[in-house]
Amino acid sequence: MIDFSEVIEKLKDIVSQSRIGARVYDKDVAAELGISQAAFATMKKRNSIPYREILEFCARRKISINWLFFDQPAEMLLEETGKFFRIKYFAQLRASAGGGAEVFDENFKYISVDRDILVEIVGSVDEKNIEAIRVEGESMEPTLKSGSIVFIDRSGTYTSKDGIYVVSSTGGLFVKRLRVRADGFVELISDNTLYENEIVSPEEISIVGKVVGSMESI
Repeated sequence: MIDFSEVIEKLKDIVSQSRIGARVYDKDVAAELGISQAAFATMKKRNSIPYREILEFCARRKISINWLFFDQPAEMLLEETGKFFRIKYFAQLRASAGGGAEVFDENFKYISVDRDILVEIVGSVDEKNIEAIRVEGESMEPTLKSGSIVFIDRSGTYTSKDGIYVVSSTGGLFVKRLRVRADGFVELISDNTLYENEIVSPEEISIVGKVVGSMESI
């Protein structure tokens, strides 16, 4: 259990740095937190920590809340945080490997992926460009199974090299191999031979990103 009195002493040390030579009292900490002296005294007596006010105080002073409450140095937090990538995951969308799916929108959440695992899956790609979406349908099997999560490089525009891309069209989102034909039309290729390939004009689609890796659901 966190002792509010100990936290107050740390807060006094922080406040005292801007008040050289002056003693800092509970009332000074209360003022910094925007809490009345009476309310602050009651909180201290009941060991009721004003988390919201302390969080705002730490944000203003650029102080680690983990250090304040748990004595965890910022260097350790940076080291631990650096082990993970935060990438956008469009959990409500499906990149269809069959019929069309919804278009990309801003409805996403961030997921943390172990840095070593992600590099193993996608290779040396700038993580700031990586986003994730779930595949639905069987047209890209056995390469991509329905339900798999694919990692997309949003900076990956189409090249002549073989690759799988997520494309957007009036029919929704598709995940297919792309091939530009000699006549300028684009062939959307399914890896599953039970599905026919589709031929569209370049104006009918836009590249969302290149699929650089995938992870099957368990």
